[in-house]
Amino acid sequence: MNILKKNKTTDAHPYVPELKDLYRQGRISRREFLRMTTLLGLSATSAGLFLAGCATQPAAVPAATNAPAAAAATAVPTKAPTQPPPTITRGGHLRVAGAVGRVDHPARFSWLALSQPIRLVAEYLTFTGTDNITRPWLLEKWEASEDVKTWTLYLRKGIKFNNGDELQSADVIKTMQDWFNKEVGSSMLGLMSYLQPTNIEKVDDYTIKLHLDSGQITVPDNLFHYPAQIMHRNFEGDFIKQPIGTGPFTLKEYAESERAVLAARKDYWKNGEDGSPLPYLDQITYIDLGGEETPQVAALQAGTVDVVSEAKTGAYQALKDDPKFQFLIVPNGSCNVMRMRVDQEPWTDVRVRQALKLCQDREKMRSLAFFGLGDLGADFHVSPIHPEYCQKPIPKYDPEKAKALLAEAGHPNGLQVELTVGSDVADNLAMAEALKASAAAGGFDIKLNAIPINSYWNVWTEVPFGVTNWLHRPLGTMLPRLAYSADADGKPVAWNESRWVDKEFSDLLTEAERTLDVEKRRAIFCKMEDIQQERGSVAISFFLASFATGSKKVQNLKAHPSFYNLLDDVWLKEA
Repeated sequence: MNILKKNKTTDAHPYVPELKDLYRQGRISRREFLRMTTLLGLSATSAGLFLAGCATQPAAVPAATNAPAAAAATAVPTKAPTQPPPTITRGGHLRVAGAVGRVDHPARFSWLALSQPIRLVAEYLTFTGTDNITRPWLLEKWEASEDVKTWTLYLRKGIKFNNGDELQSADVIKTMQDWFNKEVGSSMLGLMSYLQPTNIEKVDDYTIKLHLDSGQITVPDNLFHYPAQIMHRNFEGDFIKQPIGTGPFTLKEYAESERAVLAARKDYWKNGEDGSPLPYLDQITYIDLGGEETPQVAALQAGTVDVVSEAKTGAYQALKDDPKFQFLIVPNGSCNVMRMRVDQEPWTDVRVRQALKLCQDREKMRSLAFFGLGDLGADFHVSPIHPEYCQKPIPKYDPEKAKALLAEAGHPNGLQVELTVGSDVADNLAMAEALKASAAAGGFDIKLNAIPINSYWNVWTEVPFGVTNWLHRPLGTMLPRLAYSADADGKPVAWNESRWVDKEFSDLLTEAERTLDVEKRRAIFCKMEDIQQERGSVAISFFLASFATGSKKVQNLKAHPSFYNLLDDVWLKEA
């Protein structure tokens, strides 16, 4: 393979010609081609022109993507090219049922719900769309060096914060320095541990260079991690006191546990699909109705809210067949992880962890907790939607083998453990209850400690055994870096809730992060999956799907793989 040839007029990176050849040969799918070429800096226009010029292409090898069978049936449909642009109604007030929790520094977000109203005020350098492809947002473009160790970020010029200041490199660098400040406590520190704060270079007022410790393919994707919102250069650490951002709305009111009121800007930098300035709405209000779905769904049915921020299985059951509402589903890589702290008994013993995994009746758990939707998991944290996914047999429910492992580990009479779970998240609780039932035959007496989800997020890294919902990330390399890695001192990173660090696994992850060839990266993941399945700290029965639901008067509502609310370009159409 020769990746040194580069067409300087069209190809942003030396590997792009190789990707074109792989696509022509049918060895990668259209989506994999778009994802990798845009990640390496090729513009969407150039990538589209190339694809348009390939009149025919051999069918990509099915095993190359292992895309879930449900994907085609549940993905949000796209508009046909010949469809005329919609007639958009400007103005109006959108009401969203969603959490309005305590917010200070957005870099500290460890709960997606807190970021939802804030993302309409403060934006990201990049944007991962509903198609799982990452594109520039506040950035005009980026470029990666041949060894993907140097990334050059080019800001769009003329973007204004809501205080009138222009977005410049100083704002981005200040934001990134906060990410790497241990006192801030951002998960970005672990996610981007390949970058030292001293290696962020200001080239000019609109250009930044990142000099990485090692080659890394996920930089653009990491910049859309939900705590990565860009702050103003003078930000002091409390966004509610200093709500300065580049987004389409300003924060007019923020009453914790009650409501967040957002008012449209008249000078936002981006236009909508009809060419007119965004946003279309005049106001968005987030209304906190608590963590349980029942009052949120009831409010939607009563017409007191228009959208449920993060719809889950309760909303699905109540609304999927109701013609008054729209219900959108998109497959993703999120999952409810049953994680065991390997630094606390009895989970220090790998045999106990293996026994617990054998107690999963995965089909039954998926059916009871998620209505049979999503793909089955095999106790490694990468899903069929990820390009790196290496298909493995789904482990069978084997309580007899589980009992034998417990006896071998010194628990011949079984073992009593406590499982902490969010009581007001229906799929989490249903899955925990299903595990309790199926694990009894394997020698586990599981006591459920069901607490409100808001309380769970206060202790999620501390409980010995818990159910944590991990959101989708665009690349399979991202979650292991967030959840199963260590910092430069060898200590588990902030979000490594299970404290599991495995040198062989970590070395393979580092290798995968700098491997551009998706087939070679998948081969690396085959080894990583075996390691995590055999001696890892998590049980993953199945992967989820993302829902979006609301009144049919809400136009352009979208379901995002990461459950992000994308409301900057919605509008209201009265029935």
